[in-house]
Amino acid sequence: MSHTDTTTAYLRSKVMSASPEELRLMLLDGALRFAHQARTGLESKNYELTYSGFSQCRAIVMELINTINASANPELGEKVRSLYAFFYSELITASFDRDIPRLDKVIELLEYERETWAMLMERLVEERRAGVGAAGSQPGKISLSA
Repeated sequence: MSHTDTTTAYLRSKVMSASPEELRLMLLDGALRFAHQARTGLESKNYELTYSGFSQCRAIVMELINTINASANPELGEKVRSLYAFFYSELITASFDRDIPRLDKVIELLEYERETWAMLMERLVEERRAGVGAAGSQPGKISLSA
């Protein structure tokens, strides 16, 4: 088995065994990784790297939008959906305009969102240990309850 095959098998196993919360964190990590890739491509005028980074980051942001389950808190769900739609729009504009400062703002906001999500996950773990489960969550969907 080659190194690439081993890495792919490891990642597949990690994704298949992850909770919905962990999957969302992985998506945020991926969005950040590809946004940084797009930035590197813009700086180096490597248009293939730029295109790939922007395309992958937008696809992940769209997945983040599509996996919001706002049934527990529709108002919060709409706010999060609007935030991700803003990210998506800014990524499109930054891509077309080759606008590094605009992309940097998206990266900053994604980093903040990732940090916030990681703190929420820690809180969920503590609540579950204390016996306060996340009732009503569906596999693959993130329930937004505050």
